[in-house]
Amino acid sequence: MQDGHHVVGLDNFNDYYDPALKYARVRWVQEQTGEFPLVHADLADTEAMAALFTREQPEVVIHLAAQAGVRYSLDNPRAYLDSNLSGFLNILECCRHHPVKHLLYASSSSVYGANQHTPYSIHDGVNHPLSLYAATKKANELMAHSYSYLFGIPCTGLRFFTVYGPWGRPDMSPIRFAQAIVEGRPLKLFNYGQHQRDFTYIDDIVESIARLLDRPPLLAADWDREHPDPSTSMAPWKLYNIGGEHPVELKDYLALMEKHLGCKAQVELLPLQPGDVLNTFADVHELEDDTGFHPRIELDEGLRRFVAWFRDYYVLPVIPTSLTGQSLRLDELLPVRRRL
Repeated sequence: MQDGHHVVGLDNFNDYYDPALKYARVRWVQEQTGEFPLVHADLADTEAMAALFTREQPEVVIHLAAQAGVRYSLDNPRAYLDSNLSGFLNILECCRHHPVKHLLYASSSSVYGANQHTPYSIHDGVNHPLSLYAATKKANELMAHSYSYLFGIPCTGLRFFTVYGPWGRPDMSPIRFAQAIVEGRPLKLFNYGQHQRDFTYIDDIVESIARLLDRPPLLAADWDREHPDPSTSMAPWKLYNIGGEHPVELKDYLALMEKHLGCKAQVELLPLQPGDVLNTFADVHELEDDTGFHPRIELDEGLRRFVAWFRDYYVLPVIPTSLTGQSLRLDELLPVRRRL
């Protein structure tokens, strides 16, 4: 929007986590950029999606919506089929019948699964997912490829690596850890805090997407069917890793969180959980080669910014009535029992 694009937002505002945070995000964006059309609809609603594309005729689609979370997929697998498969199929069908210049969609580092060849490269195979969530993201890449080949839709898949920062999901470690620390509750460190994650600050994710918007993939003229490169194709389809390139052990990540919060954590060390991968480490050479950009914000600085937001957000008093139909106090809705 700041670059002059006309943007239409879409969200179903479901209760996988508290919708109050989602409405607050919308308000923050409006404060930065002004009002924008916001559609309340579900990706799996075929008629609603078709009507949206017919009305708006988008040139570019940035598809970041999904049912997220590895552990949640163990207990609620059907939610992933509805959103990540049926919903994504609706996106592809709409891009087919209302041709777009570029479809960018979120994949995940989870697709690398049992692969322990690091750094993770988009040229490596990803045939051994360790969770249903990862399997749906791998399926998205394959579905996008088939539609790209059959209907000429330029598709770019973005494998995000452990995204964090202000406005993040409360089921991910930054908010869970911060809440536990300030409330004096024990927090769980799986794999005894020894596995590594390639944390990627949200601003670096956004910058990467912005730089790829006007770079739809082209046919790879030198693509070899006898030695196929998993990252490109004879179709206008391509993959990118977007990660920080600096894996950090969870125990070191926690130490930085403690530093910026000014509190010590109570830690419960537990074994590796089903569905979790041991380590993640992104090779982002292709992103840098094609856009001149690679993620730059170090974890220490990113967590400093996150903690500043965390302290501010949990004392924000009101969500505007224009977004919700009623006045809602964030600190009454969100599961934090201690004001900072």
